[in-house]
Amino acid sequence: MGQKVNPHGLRVGVIKDWDSHWFVEKRDFASNIKEDNEIRKVLKKKYYQAAISKIAIEKAANRISITIFTARPGVLIGKQGSEIEIIKKTVAKICAGKQIS
Repeated sequence: MGQKVNPHGLRVGVIKDWDSHWFVEKRDFASNIKEDNEIRKVLKKKYYQAAISKIAIEKAANRISITIFTARPGVLIGKQGSEIEIIKKTVAKICAGKQIS
């Protein structure tokens, strides 16, 4: 058996981009990775029926921008955008004190 390489990891930086865009000091790196992982885990679990394929996270100072790639946006948005506020509140609990957009 040969060595197996993850295809996404092999292409990052060449033809694919990172799923998270932010820069922090070395001492804050682990907490930001953990925060990103928690956001992805909670959203994918809560909105499983929306068929989420990718969650892109961008952080700048005290602002977080989350882009969700989904096959069924109607399930994720809800009637008249009511679910968007619920998503923002859910993410705000994880990212205490940061503005969600």
